[in-house]
Amino acid sequence: MEMITASFINGILLFFIKGGLFMAVLMALSVVAGTVIILRALALRQRNVLPPAMYEEIERLQPGQDLDKLHALIEKYPSALGRVLEILLAHLTWPRAEVIEAVQTKARQEVAGLEKGLVILEIATGVAPLLGLLGTLSGLVGIFDGIGSDPIAVARGIAEALNTTIIGLAVAAPCLTAHNYYQRRIEVMAVEMESLVADLIAKCYPEGAAPTIQKLSK
Repeated sequence: MEMITASFINGILLFFIKGGLFMAVLMALSVVAGTVIILRALALRQRNVLPPAMYEEIERLQPGQDLDKLHALIEKYPSALGRVLEILLAHLTWPRAEVIEAVQTKARQEVAGLEKGLVILEIATGVAPLLGLLGTLSGLVGIFDGIGSDPIAVARGIAEALNTTIIGLAVAAPCLTAHNYYQRRIEVMAVEMESLVADLIAKCYPEGAAPTIQKLSK
């Protein structure tokens, strides 16, 4: 069993070593992309963007009620939604139109923060296959140079060509999947956030420009 395991590990190492320089670049790209995928998965968890407790409190609130509990939830559950609501609560004395503008500006900032790192996945999706293609062409050059004179160089060139192509596609596929999934998830969360904030604004300003919900107690 140990011999089989050692042989398997050696085979994997040879697979990557024979890929040449472009294989090393692809491996570095895969590490960076994998790190981004993991970090975005943690950042885009529901509780980090739209805490359920905060969602339920906004649904429960009625015009004229105080906002002390909502403020406590904002402090207890730091999140994108909480930071947007914090802007709203801090400017309740402003006219409705100005509050909406301030909230929209903050919401755009939060959505941009949620999208942080996705550009790396987008770049990796396009670059990885190209690096694989470059490895293929580099391998073919070695093949043509060694034809008729150096069989080892021919074999090495074939391995480099095939290996980099495989890894290039293997890196691009999960990056494309993760990018599309995260992009869609952010869009859905942004819509939900917009709906919740609009609901709270409507409860704060049910009769026009003047807020009717009581200000936070100090």
